[in-house]
Amino acid sequence: MPEFTLVIGNKNYSSWSLRPWMLLHHLGLPFDELQIVLSQPDTQAQIARHSPAGRVPVLKHDGLTLWESIAIGEYLCELTGHGWPRERAARALARVVSAEMHGGFSALRSQWPMNARATGRRTPMTAELRADIERIDALWGDCRRRFGAHGPWLFGDYSLADAMYAPVALRFRSYGAMLSAPAQAYLDTVLQDSLLQQWLADAALEPWSIAYSEVGLP
Repeated sequence: MPEFTLVIGNKNYSSWSLRPWMLLHHLGLPFDELQIVLSQPDTQAQIARHSPAGRVPVLKHDGLTLWESIAIGEYLCELTGHGWPRERAARALARVVSAEMHGGFSALRSQWPMNARATGRRTPMTAELRADIERIDALWGDCRRRFGAHGPWLFGDYSLADAMYAPVALRFRSYGAMLSAPAQAYLDTVLQDSLLQQWLADAALEPWSIAYSEVGLP
């Protein structure tokens, strides 16, 4: 029986749930998955059974309950000794870019909500959204140029930083972000990942729809 339980929301919409799900799989840690459907009458009551913050994801392990994505990621990396770059400078930058994703890019989050099933969506390009896309493009290119020589991920091997940006990759796929060649190459790597493909396959089977996340329809 797996030692870990991960409580998540809808795979189609829950960007924060995707992050620890990806990291757990890339670290090779078996886990039980408990899904709570979002935007239902009993959603908050269901989540409250697991999360003191009233949000998903939640990781349960060895008597601990962890309810915040980046803290879950840090815990898993510390527990396994993997998931961060080995080189100190790369590890420091990986933490910086992970924290920047965690706390920033508000225009991207609000104007391009994650919708894993959606492709071909288009929305007006605001200055704020363009700035977020350009910043992420530059960040991906810089990480790949400086630290990505020995593998396809931001820092070569898969790290928490890659998990943090997985929902961004799905947003770029859904809404058609125009990227530089290095950023596009990294986006292709993320989207071709077999584990992300499994998440997408699961999301495609979900019957639920959340109206406020269905934007950019033709």
